[in-house]
Amino acid sequence: LQTVALYSQTNLPVIADRIHTLRQTLPKHVRLIAVTKQVTADRMREAYHAGIRDFGENRLQEAEAKYAQLQDLTDVTWHFIGRLQRNKARRVLDLFSWIHSVDSLSIAQRLNQLAQSCDCPPQICLQVKLLPDANKGGWSVDELLSALPALDQCEHLRIQGLMAIPPLGLSADQVLAYFQQLRDLATTINQLAFPRLTLTQLSMGMSDDYPLAVQAGATIVRLGRTIFGDRPL
Repeated sequence: LQTVALYSQTNLPVIADRIHTLRQTLPKHVRLIAVTKQVTADRMREAYHAGIRDFGENRLQEAEAKYAQLQDLTDVTWHFIGRLQRNKARRVLDLFSWIHSVDSLSIAQRLNQLAQSCDCPPQICLQVKLLPDANKGGWSVDELLSALPALDQCEHLRIQGLMAIPPLGLSADQVLAYFQQLRDLATTINQLAFPRLTLTQLSMGMSDDYPLAVQAGATIVRLGRTIFGDRPL
């Protein structure tokens, strides 16, 4: 609690300025998600008043508390961007309009089963892991291509695009190539013409690399530190 409180009091006067600068520099078609891990509801409200309408959360329990405090912000879209566990899939569907981190066929099929009773089908991104990375989940390219026929049968999901996070330690050129590879994979999948798999969204780019992601064709960037400042350890 103490670390969260510290983070909530960091850079208060500049949050709105940072958001304004991002709005001026990002292309109009790029959707800006404010990543609010360890950010208090008060600071999220401040970002809201500066124009943010998309909030991204990594952890369900943390998101639930904030959701309860911000229910009056009825035009907010909530994005789940963390690792999704099967036993939490129902609650994630209840809270989040977008899930960016669907990283296996079993998770996709579980969400599809649960979404039968949802009024609004969830918007889904498929998380891809283009290079080995023990710290991240995601489909390999071969796994994803093999799963496409089964994903195309998930009629209660709106599969919108791909998501990826490059491994740490890459050079700028390597990061750019990583994002370009994700873009090209989406193009390849679209050319296969599965009826429910028209991928128009590329969720890629965080505070350290989002300009490279935009250069490679990102339509969604997920920024936390760029907006709210450094998180406490």
